[in-house]
Amino acid sequence: MDILLVAGLWLDASVWDEVVPELRALGHRPVPVALPGQGDGDTSATLEDQVRAVLAAVDAAEGKPLVVGHSAAASLAWLAADARPGEVAGVALIGGFPGEDGKAYADFFPVADGVMAFPGWEPFEGPDAADLDGPARERVAAGAVPVPEGVAKGVVRLTDERRFDVPVVLVCPEFTPAQAKEWIAAGDSPELARARDVTYTDLDSGHWPMVTRPSELARALADACPPAQSAVTPQ
Repeated sequence: MDILLVAGLWLDASVWDEVVPELRALGHRPVPVALPGQGDGDTSATLEDQVRAVLAAVDAAEGKPLVVGHSAAASLAWLAADARPGEVAGVALIGGFPGEDGKAYADFFPVADGVMAFPGWEPFEGPDAADLDGPARERVAAGAVPVPEGVAKGVVRLTDERRFDVPVVLVCPEFTPAQAKEWIAAGDSPELARARDVTYTDLDSGHWPMVTRPSELARALADACPPAQSAVTPQ
C-alpha cells in the first residue's frame, strides 16, 4: 500500500532516504512528502500550506494510504485523518503526539528573522539523541532547515470527529509504550485519549529512527498497515 512519510521539524523529505528502499523491499510504495518551507527555501510557507501538501499526497495515493508523521508532524498526519477520515487507512505517529484544536503547531523555540532555526543538540541530550553518533549528528544538523514562522506558529484546526475512528499506531522510540499510555491517561494527549483504535509499537532508538534504525522503522511501519491492505509478497 502507499505509505506517506511526513518529516518533523527542520527535516526535508530526504531524511527518509534509507527507509524508502526498506519499505519497497517489504512490498509497499513509500512516498516522502515534500513540505512547503522545509527544503524549498520558501520562508513564507504556512501550516495550511503544509496541510495542503499532505492532503494532496493522500488524494494522489493508490487506494487508502497509511499517513506517517514524525515528531511534530504527528499533527500533520492527524490533520490528514481529520480532513480525509474515510480516505486514509490509518496514521502512524513516530515519537510524537497530535496537537489539539486551537493550539500552535510547534511553537517550541525562539523565532528570529521569520524562522525557527534548529537549536542544536543541547535541548535533545538524553534519550532523544542517545543513539546518534558524532557523524550522524553532524549530518542531521548540516541538513536542518529553519522552519518558517507561519508553520511553527500556525494554529491546528480540527473539525471532524470521525478522525477518532481512524486507526492509530504510536511508534515509541525514545519512550516506551507504557510511558506513552501513562501520559495519555494523565491527559497529556487529549486527541489520542479519544481515539478508538490505538496500538503501540516499541522501537529501541532515539527520536530519529529514520537515521539510526531505518530497517527497524520500516518494519514497524509495514506492520502498522491494516491487515486487509497489507502488501502481499510475490510467490
